[in-house]
Amino acid sequence: MKRIFTLAFALLVLPMLASAHSGEPGHGHSLALLDGFLHPFSGADHLAAMLAVGLWSGLAMRRVWLAPLSFSALLLVGALSGWGGNLVEPMVAASVLVLGLLAAFRLQLPAAAAATLVGGFALFHGMAHGAELGAGLALLGMVLATALLHAAGLLVGLQLRRHSPVGSRLLGGGIALLGLGLLARMVAA
Repeated sequence: MKRIFTLAFALLVLPMLASAHSGEPGHGHSLALLDGFLHPFSGADHLAAMLAVGLWSGLAMRRVWLAPLSFSALLLVGALSGWGGNLVEPMVAASVLVLGLLAAFRLQLPAAAAATLVGGFALFHGMAHGAELGAGLALLGMVLATALLHAAGLLVGLQLRRHSPVGSRLLGGGIALLGLGLLARMVAA
């Protein structure tokens, strides 16, 4: 159990350690695989949502691969779409809140509903990432990192499913609180 919380903590602090963002508008990304791979680790909102998809899948789903696969595929679609707009960041923040709550309460949904919900959120994450990274190797790196984060969340979720209902509530609740804080910050701005 201690290892699960250590892994979860390490994954949550990675945004502070990664340097995928240069701090300048547009983030100055080159089209390198490593830049794209590091990008999801550079923001707590994206990192938490991607981990939460795997976490929720491991905690509450019979077909544990379905939501992560839906998220990864529709993330790619959103990134390639070129769409954007004012709803992207609020929807990213809302996804963190909702996915955290789903994990905290281990809410079970029909497979199609779970894939649709997660996929809808993924479109907005893809739009946010696509605007910053463009296409090519950077996008491939981002999708690979997304799959890795889903797998990490899934492994934690499967362990918590077996050993710690309280741990899953705490971890999911923490993710939901992050989403609530992101939304509150947007409203206050």
